[in-house]
Amino acid sequence: MATAITLLLAGGCASKKYVADGLTGQDTKISDIESQVEKNQRGLRDTGKQVDEVARTARAARRASVEAGARADEAYLLAQGKFLYKVILSDQAGHFSLDSVSLADEARASLDGLATRLKKDNAGVYLEIEGHTDSTGPEQHNMQLGLRRAEVVRRYLNSEHGVPLHRMAVISYGESRPAADNGTREGRAANRRVEIRVLS
Repeated sequence: MATAITLLLAGGCASKKYVADGLTGQDTKISDIESQVEKNQRGLRDTGKQVDEVARTARAARRASVEAGARADEAYLLAQGKFLYKVILSDQAGHFSLDSVSLADEARASLDGLATRLKKDNAGVYLEIEGHTDSTGPEQHNMQLGLRRAEVVRRYLNSEHGVPLHRMAVISYGESRPAADNGTREGRAANRRVEIRVLS
């Protein structure tokens, strides 16, 4: 009987050691997995930073391209003797609020000044009225919003100052031609604008 108890106790000790060895092995595996997870998370953070940097570079390149295109358009018109000057109404001066087409008092004053200049300088000019937006909201909505802003300006010049409708054209560029970085509040305000090109 004493032999049986000794064997039983010896067997119990062996199984405790076996379990302890197994747990140590499991702890090592868990530690290895945790290390790999941390390494993967660091890699993902680094990749995220790289993606953000590429996106910033792409936005800057797009902005530079748009600016170069606008300068080229103006240079072409200037070379043709057609481009006289440009007037810009933007939210930076309180002209257009977010998702708004209403003309603020400052915008009306700018348009009144433009109309006075047109009547004084040359009534036979042609106006290209371009509507622009920031990148807030869907692209199609921004195209419509830009068009509505340009149309409000055209209607104001016609109804308040008698500028003939056939001497004005409206177009919307929506968010596609930003004047500033849409990543900042000031940039978005500058992008909510109407540009009026005065052509001969």
